[in-house]
Amino acid sequence: MQNTDSPPPETRRSPLHDTHVKLGAKMVPFGGWDMPLNYSEGTLAEHAMCRSSAVVFDVSHLGTMRVTGPGAFDALQRAFTNDLDRIEPGRAQYTHLLDPDDASVLDDIIVWWVDSDRFDVMPNASNTSRVGEALGGGASAPEIHDVTSTRAVLAVQGPQARSRLAEVAPEAAAVRRFRVAEVKIDDVPVVVAGTGYTGEDGVEIAVPVDAAEKIWNLVTSAGISPAGLGARDTLRLEAGLPLHGHELGPGITSLQAGLGWVVRFDKPEFRGRDALLAEQARGPHRLLRGLVVDGRRPPREGQTVLLGGEAIGEISSGNFSPILGQGVALAFLRPDVDDGDSVTIDVRGTEVAAVVTKPPFHT
Repeated sequence: MQNTDSPPPETRRSPLHDTHVKLGAKMVPFGGWDMPLNYSEGTLAEHAMCRSSAVVFDVSHLGTMRVTGPGAFDALQRAFTNDLDRIEPGRAQYTHLLDPDDASVLDDIIVWWVDSDRFDVMPNASNTSRVGEALGGGASAPEIHDVTSTRAVLAVQGPQARSRLAEVAPEAAAVRRFRVAEVKIDDVPVVVAGTGYTGEDGVEIAVPVDAAEKIWNLVTSAGISPAGLGARDTLRLEAGLPLHGHELGPGITSLQAGLGWVVRFDKPEFRGRDALLAEQARGPHRLLRGLVVDGRRPPREGQTVLLGGEAIGEISSGNFSPILGQGVALAFLRPDVDDGDSVTIDVRGTEVAAVVTKPPFHT
């Protein structure tokens, strides 16, 4: 008889999988990984804890492509939309990888520029190999190694994230927003970046696999509560942050997603530049907007947004906002729709009132 308690063989497990199970986490498949959805307190409690104090997420499902050598800088410049000339070693940068033909966002990425010729490129869970392929090739190709399996990544987030983390890891807590540093936590060498995906302050820590449980336990000993993917998604939605496969992906460009700031057209070359320039010239046919619903009913992906009875777009992500006590959503709408416009959402045949609102929703 098949053991239904075990994930299928192709599903990857975090180095902290057994720790999550011991803590009573509900484990779910996500991007080819078996990851914690929530713990015993539940998603709403974990969400509130992140907004009020501090939580720690296991985000080891994110990929890490280590790009090194004299050709590393040029390879990243050619592949990605943002411009590394605007930062320097010891900093992080958000960027996009585009489809060369239609400028769709194949992935959104954080680059940790660790030292002069070492970059830790952090793609989404299912896109690691795609990003590696985009960076390879050419006479001056850099060395590219998928080091995902060698480390765990902990995201410590919340308004008290730094003060609580400082009790057990002061050097890690001191890494400022979008800075990157190699430090030690309890004699374990780690890489820390002042990044996150919740709309709150905090850091992300790449920890060697053999020390993952030790560092997790040290972090949680400082009163930093575990949180799962459920809260991570409601937090990022409240903050108006895009999720690949929803606000980014096939057919969706950086301009449509309202992320033109991540594109440096003054660079002479990057994948998808010509296609994106053409869209910029004609104007995107839709734009990502925020919606706040009149009431607690959560809107859902795929529901139609209407203005005066006419369909004007579709929801890409929707849920209940624990902070507002109302439903919120991100939706691709006609470009002539403005913030403040009153619209309705077709929720299973019932029109629910909403207002077009610029995110973030939680501030």
